[in-house]
Amino acid sequence: MKPISCSSRRGAISGPAIVAGAKYACGRDGDAAVVVALAADHVVSDPQAFAKVCAAARDAAADDRIVTFGVHPSRPATEYGYICAGTAIGGNIFAVEKFVEKPDAKTAERYVADGYLWNSGNFMFRAGFLLDEYRRFEPASAAAVESAVETAGKDIGFVTLEPQSFSQAGAKSIDYAVMERTTRAAVMPASYGWSDVGSWQAVWELSDRDADGNAAQGSAVFVDTRGSYVAAEKQLVALFGLDNVIVVSTDDAILVARREDGDGLRRVVQKLREVAPAVTADHLKVHRPWGSYQSLDQGTRFQVKRIVVKQGGRLSLQLHHHRAEHWVVVKGTARVTIGDEVKVLHENESIYVPIGAQHRLENPGKIDLELIEVQTGSYLGEDDIVRIEDDYHRS
Repeated sequence: MKPISCSSRRGAISGPAIVAGAKYACGRDGDAAVVVALAADHVVSDPQAFAKVCAAARDAAADDRIVTFGVHPSRPATEYGYICAGTAIGGNIFAVEKFVEKPDAKTAERYVADGYLWNSGNFMFRAGFLLDEYRRFEPASAAAVESAVETAGKDIGFVTLEPQSFSQAGAKSIDYAVMERTTRAAVMPASYGWSDVGSWQAVWELSDRDADGNAAQGSAVFVDTRGSYVAAEKQLVALFGLDNVIVVSTDDAILVARREDGDGLRRVVQKLREVAPAVTADHLKVHRPWGSYQSLDQGTRFQVKRIVVKQGGRLSLQLHHHRAEHWVVVKGTARVTIGDEVKVLHENESIYVPIGAQHRLENPGKIDLELIEVQTGSYLGEDDIVRIEDDYHRS
């Protein structure tokens, strides 16, 4: 089978994203194409076992079953939904008796005792049949997604759905849109070392731990501490006299939590949206089609950023009404257009972009371009960008 990657935010719009992949597969390979829909942020520690599961599920999918992979629980997890398997329909595949939402701890223990399976959120189906079911249950959304695929464009090697049509699709998970309503849902019990890495508890479980059960990404010191995890981007983190805690240290925030409190982070985010919304809405490092930029420092009338432009990457031809920019190249080669002048800069060279000047930055070299940008002016928001020409078709 040829691979298809269709990206979306987790959960809420997984339905439209999967429909888009199915529609594209039908156009490329025909309605009989069998598709595996996988979440990109899951971990499978035994890929050979996973491949065998997919091969075993193919016939059921070709026979118009929408097969989901139900993982044998290793613990009574509260961060996963569960599946109750019903009547056997052939081999190791069963009709789905019911799906259940993420439980509390006591209910999770009962589900595990009763033989329920974790809902992995991964599916196999015949592309044409998945489309037929979505059209039946969500006709308006299906029509919007199909129109977005039919009028899709191409951008740096990717198929880009037509945004106006796709925005008309209802934001609904594939579980709610189809799996809980179809009579053709099936589940295949499996064990292949699966985790959706949906909590810091899961990250700790997947990490290499020392003799005291501690694990770290970045610089950490553990003294009289057991069963804990540290993620540190820059600063050294030292834990003393603590057990079963999580410490996450980033440039803009620090999280300290009980390791097994799976629902706690959700409550923290809800509170932050009330008291410090910028922490949840804005990220210091922002990815763009041409590379990325990261805020290093800011104050009244100034901001400092680190900009990375990929090989062959080019920013839009643009101007700003409220800020000037100073660029210092620290790695690679920059081609800079300011007005009618084009200049090539190398490491340790700099250039000044005045307020209101049309300008463009691009990387003509063979390695990533890195530079420091110092913005000065009365307003430094990202919405002070007037794009005149753009390779990535942004407004």
